[in-house]
Amino acid sequence: MEVTVSGRHTVISEALRQQAVEKIGRLDRYLGGMEKAEVHFWEEKLSSGPTEYCEVTLVGHGHHVRTKVSARDGFTAVDLAVDKLERQLRKLKTKVERRRKARVRPEIAPDLVPETLLPEGEESNLVYNIVKTKKFDLTMMEPQEAALHMDLLNHDFYVFSNAETKGAAVVYRRSDGDIGLIDVG
Repeated sequence: MEVTVSGRHTVISEALRQQAVEKIGRLDRYLGGMEKAEVHFWEEKLSSGPTEYCEVTLVGHGHHVRTKVSARDGFTAVDLAVDKLERQLRKLKTKVERRRKARVRPEIAPDLVPETLLPEGEESNLVYNIVKTKKFDLTMMEPQEAALHMDLLNHDFYVFSNAETKGAAVVYRRSDGDIGLIDVG
């Protein structure tokens, strides 16, 4: 995690900067993917004496976690901020894991699963819910032309009849940005 430390109207000692970078940098173990941390220090003079403030913002994977604490000195403020952020990150991680576990896997009806795919003596309780059906005629074309049609339609795949193999085929956009070809034939 990249940690930047700055101060407003205050001088940050090298020891305080090092402690902030070290302690805040360890927070990514609670929730992986936190890319950046910004730590800001400032001081206010109150009637009870000077008070140091520490504000930390963590950013990563679409999440923003922020805390602001005050203490008599910057070192204590960093410790308090780390404690608060640990609680917030644990809470966020629990929330993210619950969402992931809440995703329901589709179920396949036992009569749709070939018996050769199931372990002996087991039955499947999976059922897929097909919500849309389309019918169309396959157009005979080259895979390059099918890839062009896929791009023009702004789709992730395109089904066609391959002129080279005379069978059904699919071109699809891979996660690395390249094009894949599935040829039945």
